[in-house]
Amino acid sequence: MQVHAVQPNQWIQYAITAVIVTIVLALRLRGMRKMRRLRLETLWIVPAIYLLFAGIMFYEFPPTGIAWAVCAAALLVGAGIGWQRGKLMEIHVDPQTHMLNQKASPAAFLFIVVLIVVRMAARGVLAEGGGYGFHLNAMVVTDVLIALALGLFSATRLEMYLRAKRLLDEAKGVRAA
Repeated sequence: MQVHAVQPNQWIQYAITAVIVTIVLALRLRGMRKMRRLRLETLWIVPAIYLLFAGIMFYEFPPTGIAWAVCAAALLVGAGIGWQRGKLMEIHVDPQTHMLNQKASPAAFLFIVVLIVVRMAARGVLAEGGGYGFHLNAMVVTDVLIALALGLFSATRLEMYLRAKRLLDEAKGVRAA
């Protein structure tokens, strides 16, 4: 097994990355405390943009062989993660105006932090490729991450849409048939 020493420049890169991530997460945490308007009619926009991006990437650089199956599995895993993340979002209906509001929960925030940490750890393991016995193509890894993100973004918004629609119908007194 090969052991690689961390160079001083790498520590600086890690420190800069940690500072930037900490600042971004602190700003995001501060913004989470506020209720924001939830518009059901716009929940499709982010998944649609990302679907377009993923479609272009898969068209320009299509996976080959078993990579398609791995991407499909990543899409399903991403959808499962996204569904759970969507369930963690707080959705409220104003009883008088029937306006929808959302507030990201601390659990959803923690969920994203865990995903970032896992991604960084995976990146470190893959960067050391030979030392850990991994021999992965960078394009396959990219394709898998694109599929995972597409599943995550789409399922998060789908779960939020379905739940918000149900809450709105309940607030308006609409009975399910």
